[in-house]
Amino acid sequence: MRVLAFDAATDIVSAALYQDGEVIEHADEAAAGPRGSGDRLLALIEGVLAEAGLALTALDGIAVGVGPGAFTGVRITVAAGQGLAFGAGLPVVPISTLESLAMSRLSENADRVFACLDARMGEIYWGTFAWDAADSVRAIQAGAVTAPEHVVLPEARLHHAVGRGLDAHPALLALPELLSTPFDRRALPRARDMAVLGARRLARGQGIDPGSLVPQYLRDKVALTERERVSGAVR
Repeated sequence: MRVLAFDAATDIVSAALYQDGEVIEHADEAAAGPRGSGDRLLALIEGVLAEAGLALTALDGIAVGVGPGAFTGVRITVAAGQGLAFGAGLPVVPISTLESLAMSRLSENADRVFACLDARMGEIYWGTFAWDAADSVRAIQAGAVTAPEHVVLPEARLHHAVGRGLDAHPALLALPELLSTPFDRRALPRARDMAVLGARRLARGQGIDPGSLVPQYLRDKVALTERERVSGAVR
């Protein structure tokens, strides 16, 4: 199984190649922000393919990060996934950024994960996930966007918490069900985890036509209005 994966939805742009159980990843956190991230993403993709000595047409499919995250980064990633997959005649597997965060921490010893990203405007993207022997990741709460104080976990049990939403909103750590380390609180979604998850799903026939690939924004609003910014400052 040979699977390319990539994502540019957060403060790290990354591309990875899964080949027969081994993963090559190229990543660039300096590429944070929309400016130039499309060019950088393509360069990272070219880099992992070159290191593996593979052409796109030699792949079995592409795992694509579909968000949530920065609107521009999500659009860039999905557009790249569609363009490359159409050109090479490959199926795609949509992978959420929250899933990939959970994938990085889930194991039989950490069988519940709370994945969290800063959504700006005083909100977070979050979801809860369980260990699954076949897929490694099973969504319990697949994805939501709320203020941190409105987070209600669907299960009253200990969750391994991961993602930079925790650093942005440390009050979350007061929830008795959450356990994390400083390393967990700095974590971002990575293509290497998307590649592994994508390979498992492709092996089970879960690839889709690239025309069916859609972003997972979770919300439509990009920024606060001037009135909202002023009232927030007053509060």
